[in-house]
Amino acid sequence: MTGFLTRTRGRGRMDVTDILTWAWLILGTLVIAIPIGWAVLSSFKPEAEINSFPPTLLPHATQELTIEGHDKPLPAYAFTDESGETRIVGLVRRVGLKATVVDPENPGERFSVPADSLTKEQGLHLQWSNYTEPLEKFAFLTYFKNSVFVTVVATVMTLVLNSMAAFALSKYRFRGSTTIFVLILSTLMLPLSVIMVPAFMVVVGLNLANNLWGVIFSTVATPTGVFLLRQYMLTIPDDLIEAARVDAASEFRIYWRIMLPLSAPALAVLAIFSVIWRWNDFLWPLIVLSSPENYTLQLGLNAFQGQFTVQWHYILAMTVLALLPVTIIFMFLQKYITEGVASSGVK
Repeated sequence: MTGFLTRTRGRGRMDVTDILTWAWLILGTLVIAIPIGWAVLSSFKPEAEINSFPPTLLPHATQELTIEGHDKPLPAYAFTDESGETRIVGLVRRVGLKATVVDPENPGERFSVPADSLTKEQGLHLQWSNYTEPLEKFAFLTYFKNSVFVTVVATVMTLVLNSMAAFALSKYRFRGSTTIFVLILSTLMLPLSVIMVPAFMVVVGLNLANNLWGVIFSTVATPTGVFLLRQYMLTIPDDLIEAARVDAASEFRIYWRIMLPLSAPALAVLAIFSVIWRWNDFLWPLIVLSSPENYTLQLGLNAFQGQFTVQWHYILAMTVLALLPVTIIFMFLQKYITEGVASSGVK
């Protein structure tokens, strides 16, 4: 790894292309990593801290004082009096330009001070309740289970159906194969908004509305998957198939024991794409599903957004949890991406 990172075009020195390459890679990494890092750090902030301006990078929270005579802890503020002495007081209430505070050393006496003379006492604080409260108050685990079911089943069916179609289009010679392939690719130009109504009518006709299977069946056949696998299978020598046929292997055995193992890199790439598509899909589940118990994770996150308020602290925390499965899958299968994509365009 070290040798790869320190390799240069020049002999022992940095070339201008090396500098431009590193600058571009660092810039791209920062553009991708900064928003993710900001979301992760903000998921640990209290709700008031998220809405504060100017925003802060690290999660902070106002320190609190437990003062005798007050049922709840009071927010701590630094107060500077006319003599220049600074002391920590608890804020009782604030009205306009005046604030009522109490000194912890003299809890029985309240006094009024100018609000601009108070400075909030803050410290580093991780608001773990952003993660625990949604799990207790909302059906987050139900949404998570539904998303896992839809993603896993749809991905398996996508790999099987698309690989079968790719095997037929790449290794069988029949009249109209090119036309069928072109028609499949032409569907890439049709956005979901165009076929949304007829697709939903089909789902309703099959009595799959408000059913997770209605979300799954409508998305398993993807032209991208057929194209990716077909182009990769074209690189597999036909002699292997002919040899298997000479040994009396059935067509399904050839597909299952020869084509699928040899197409593992392309299948891994398609699996990553499929997981990302299904896991992040929002519009189609929103159309098909109507009962909260059938909601996927993306629909569940939308439940934190009300008509007048948006619970950003919950949304950010649950979004971080929603990113973890896709990130883990990508880490395990990332080595196949470059190989699979590069090989799929070579015949």
